[in-house]
Amino acid sequence: MFRKKAVFAAALCLGFALQGAHAADKQLKSVGITVGSLGNPYFVTIVHGAEAKAKQINPNAKVTAVSADYDLNKQFTQIDNFISAHVDMILLNATDPKAIEPAVKKAQAAGIVVMAVDVAAAGANATVQTDNVKAGEISCEYLSKKLNGKGNVIIQNGPQVSAVIDRVNGCKQVLAKSPGIKILSDDQDGKGSREGGMNVMQGYLTRFPKLDGLFAINDPQAIGSDLAAKQLHRSNIVITSVDGAPDIETALKSDTMVQASASQDPWKMAQTAVQVGYEIMNGKKPANPMIEMTPQLVTRDNVSSYKGWSSPH
Repeated sequence: MFRKKAVFAAALCLGFALQGAHAADKQLKSVGITVGSLGNPYFVTIVHGAEAKAKQINPNAKVTAVSADYDLNKQFTQIDNFISAHVDMILLNATDPKAIEPAVKKAQAAGIVVMAVDVAAAGANATVQTDNVKAGEISCEYLSKKLNGKGNVIIQNGPQVSAVIDRVNGCKQVLAKSPGIKILSDDQDGKGSREGGMNVMQGYLTRFPKLDGLFAINDPQAIGSDLAAKQLHRSNIVITSVDGAPDIETALKSDTMVQASASQDPWKMAQTAVQVGYEIMNGKKPANPMIEMTPQLVTRDNVSSYKGWSSPH
């Protein structure tokens, strides 16, 4: 009889323990997001995607998004603010993938899950990004093909985050296969913006009387470069880039020199980051902490069937 009671008591305890474990699922109450620039529609879409997923997990979840403006000190302060606000998760689009590590560690020490989005961040719990080497490769393969493997080309660089470095490396690997292509410049920073792309392009066009092709590291820079060329009455320049943004869809359907863009999906990227982060909060780590999405090339030929950045259906 005593044994039966003991077994029953043990079973009861186990039942409570299991109930307790279930009830202890950590709730997602608040998310902090810091991105390169909220002036870029790409990052705005990341914020909206993350917010939608957080509200799906918990309708009362609070989401705070801030723009680091590619300023490391500013991003450090933003992460400190998120720590003070006791957020459960930080989505981090790091301005400097290595230098940000102390801030990542500090947040984790405070019990916060840190998800790197779009670019890597040292020490993050996991990263969700596009295969950026591939994005640079397919964009520059198209550029090379359009130029029949010869001509003067510029790689318009950008902020030195991992995504940009990977795209430039992917592009260079492809262009190196065409000895007829001469890279005139690859180190100018278009600052990831339309204005930055425009300013840098004006400089190129003044310096180089013959320019056949340009790879810009993102769509805003490509659009700015196209505007600069128009202003200076230069034509016949093949421009390709990365993002597949709504603006580039318009550019591909109208009279611009933009010919192709390797598309990303910032909405899906952010949704995945919040979901994986939530699972990590509750003890379920991803099999691989580097989650990469495959880019697709959008061109003038296929833009009409391009679905664009996914968003709620």
